[in-house]
Amino acid sequence: MPVAIPGLPRTAASIVDLIGNTPLIRLSAFEAGLRGAELYAKAEWRNPGGSVKDRAAARMILEGERAGALVKGKIILDATSGNTGIAYAMIGAARGYQVRLCVPANVTPERKKILKAFGADVVFTDPMQGSDGAILRVKELYAERPDLYFYPDQYNNENNWRAHYDGTAPEILEQTGGRLTHFVAGLGTSGTFVGVGRRLREHNPAIRLVSVQPDSPLHGLEGLKHMETAIVPGIYEPTLADQDLGIGTEEAFELTRQLARQGLFVGISSGAALAGALLVARDTSDAVIVAIFPDGGEKYLSERFWDDEAGQSDRRAKAD
Repeated sequence: MPVAIPGLPRTAASIVDLIGNTPLIRLSAFEAGLRGAELYAKAEWRNPGGSVKDRAAARMILEGERAGALVKGKIILDATSGNTGIAYAMIGAARGYQVRLCVPANVTPERKKILKAFGADVVFTDPMQGSDGAILRVKELYAERPDLYFYPDQYNNENNWRAHYDGTAPEILEQTGGRLTHFVAGLGTSGTFVGVGRRLREHNPAIRLVSVQPDSPLHGLEGLKHMETAIVPGIYEPTLADQDLGIGTEEAFELTRQLARQGLFVGISSGAALAGALLVARDTSDAVIVAIFPDGGEKYLSERFWDDEAGQSDRRAKAD
C-alpha cells in the first residue's frame, strides 16, 4: 500500500496508481465581460502519460486482465490518434506487455517519439483517413490473428466511459462543492463526455451537458471527431448532450495560444473546449462551468499555429 507522508507527494507502487485526481484550475483571465460566470479547466495533462486518456486506457487494460482476456504473451492492439496510444504504451511497459498501435501517419513528431520511447510498435496509416483509417487497419490485423492480440477497442469498450463515470465525474463534483452548472467536453471516442455526463445527470439533472466537436470534416483539431462524417464510436450517446457545439480550427488555435500566454501550455483540443465554454458562458449568468482540458502542449510544438502566431506578431510590429 502506498504511504502518504505529510508535506510530500504520495508514493505509488506503479505509475498506474498516479492516474486521476487531477486539479481544477480557474480561468479567471477569460471571465472578463461575463455575467458572473466562473470558468474552470480540469487539468488532465497532469496524468502521468500527459492526457485524459490515461484513465480509460488503465481501466480497459486492468479490466482485460481481470476478465482473463489479457494475459502475458498477448499484444495490446488498438487504433489511436496519439494520446490513448501513449497511455497504452506507458501502461503496457509498466505491466510487461508489448503494444502495437495503428496511428495516422500525420500525427505530430512528438507523439511518434513518445510512442517509440515507451517501446510501442507503431503501424502508420493513411493520414487522409484520420483515425477512421487506423480503426479499419486494426480490425484487419485483429481478424488475421485474434489469438495474438488483446484488442480493447477504445471506441466501443464500455470501460472507456466507465473510467470517467467512476473517477472524473466524482472528482469534479467534489472540487466544485456540487456548485457545477455546466460541463463541457470534446468528442473523440466520446468516453469522457459520456461517462462524466451520465454521472452528472444522475447527480443533478439540472446540470447542462455540452459537447464540442469540429465544425467541419476537414479540421485541425487532432483527437476530436466530426461525428456526422466519421465512424461513430459505439459508446457515443448523441442524445445525452443538452447542447452540441461546432468549433472552428482557427478559433481553437487562437485560444490555445492565449492559454499559453496565461501560463497554461495545453493542446489544441483544450482550446476547442475553452471556445465551447465561452460560448456557454456568454449565454448565461452566475454559472459554474467546467471544461475538460485533455492534454498538454508539449505534443504540439511542431504544429504550424505556433509559427503563425509568431508571424502575426512580426507583421504587427512592422506595421507599428
